[in-house]
Amino acid sequence: MTSSEADLGPGQVMDLGQGSGLTFFSALLTSEQAVMAALLDEVPLRVETLHIGSRAVNTPRQTAHLGDPGCRLRYSGRTFEPSPMTPTVSKLRVLIAGLTGLDFNAVLLNFYRDGRDSMGWHADDEPELLPHAPDDVNIFSLSLGARRRFVLRHRSTSVRHVFELGEGDGLLLRGATQRDWQHAVPKTTREVGPRLNLTFRQVRPGHWGTGHRPHFGENLTGVCHSA
Repeated sequence: MTSSEADLGPGQVMDLGQGSGLTFFSALLTSEQAVMAALLDEVPLRVETLHIGSRAVNTPRQTAHLGDPGCRLRYSGRTFEPSPMTPTVSKLRVLIAGLTGLDFNAVLLNFYRDGRDSMGWHADDEPELLPHAPDDVNIFSLSLGARRRFVLRHRSTSVRHVFELGEGDGLLLRGATQRDWQHAVPKTTREVGPRLNLTFRQVRPGHWGTGHRPHFGENLTGVCHSA
């Protein structure tokens, strides 16, 4: 296994090989703290209960799913109907469309209250994701607030790339990245402030995800975050 600290400049593209890649956008917002405060005021974030095998597990963070009508997400044994996008989320949608040329019709918000909150290893490869999951998926990740480690790990080789994301940084994950790579936000013992992440997605409206593959963000390893 090899690991590297990613040092990307604004707008820099990183080729991950075999059709996978990402583009980094630094400090997209001029008033990032005000945007984060508005989102925390507008969005009904809460701890969700997910089903892992026969066990019910609470998410180690607060979440919310927003989107256009019919843009539901299914993972970890549950189907999430979208709440309408709030005014601030809608403005961010327009901003990101201008940057990328892509319209994202759904967004999953994850609020990390401190270093104890985390996200386990997983890939956003649910079959309802467009253009054609898992071989071709567009995800735009916007990180507000405190910087946290965002780690990419190749499924076969375990090669890792580590990013310190926050304060309005954006990351466009594209192509086969969700097929060949997993990602995580591990726990940290450092004193860190709150972090709010928004992952904008392109969802096929009305798709129920038949034949979906399990979502590994909340498996027992992910909840304990031994990685």
